[in-house]
Amino acid sequence: MRFGVVVFPGSNCDHDAWYALTHNLGHSAEFIWHDSGALPAVDAVILPGGFSYGDYLRCGAIAKFSPVMKAVKLFAAGGGLVLGICNGFQVLVESGMLPGALLRNRDLKFVCRPVGVRVESIHTPFTGSARAGQILTLPVAHGDGCYFADSETLASLKNDDRVVLRYVDNPNGSLDGIAGICNEGRNVMGMMPHPERAADMLLGCTDGLVILESMVQTFGVQTFGVQSVAGAPPLSR
Repeated sequence: MRFGVVVFPGSNCDHDAWYALTHNLGHSAEFIWHDSGALPAVDAVILPGGFSYGDYLRCGAIAKFSPVMKAVKLFAAGGGLVLGICNGFQVLVESGMLPGALLRNRDLKFVCRPVGVRVESIHTPFTGSARAGQILTLPVAHGDGCYFADSETLASLKNDDRVVLRYVDNPNGSLDGIAGICNEGRNVMGMMPHPERAADMLLGCTDGLVILESMVQTFGVQTFGVQSVAGAPPLSR
């Protein structure tokens, strides 16, 4: 499977994502610069964490104007998998690819620690390898991670099973404890916790692999019509 990792000026988790995809999963990944008007031949796109354009104006508010985001929107419209992590989630919201907003944390302090995250929906390409209700330990590192949406949007997210992840112990005051959501097509997901920082035992935890492996499993089913098997070599084409 081929992943593309978008790099904005100020991204600082792009290499973390690349390492998790290539070294921990054994798949290929390449960096995509923010001024690229088209995507290379990739099967999924990752918008990584960091501080795109210095988080000026609002987190993700400038990144949404990058030429690459037009290409990402076209890719998603065609059914391509897009995962936004932390700042990537903020970019997806600012770009209108996901609803709601990411506001300043409840205590107006930067939160940086491992947190418990519960898998609320397994009916997405990003959680198909997880168990419903499974608790993942994933690190967060953000100052603007408080998810907010109006009552109509929140009701729609709940009714459509689009709240994918919730915090066990809400670290930032997010509405309804929301840590991750997906779009109506279920092929775009944004999440504040960092799965790529919990993908290697050298980091003390591999819970984040379930998110990335789910994307690989989805790719295998869609492309080859087969379920991934534990212990099988990585899918490729």
